[in-house]
Amino acid sequence: MNRAARPCPICQKPRTAEHSPFCSTRCRDRDLLKWLDDGYAVPGPPAPARDSDEE
Repeated sequence: MNRAARPCPICQKPRTAEHSPFCSTRCRDRDLLKWLDDGYAVPGPPAPARDSDEE
């Protein structure tokens, strides 16, 4: 599939070269916010639990 033919991963509208792989600044920012709010996860082993005394 041609990269330009792929839709925006957030709203499915056609992507633009300026904001690729998104269609707009709005969708780019929504994706960043999802990363920052732990909305995405990379598969792997669970992180070790923290002790509250160490903080």
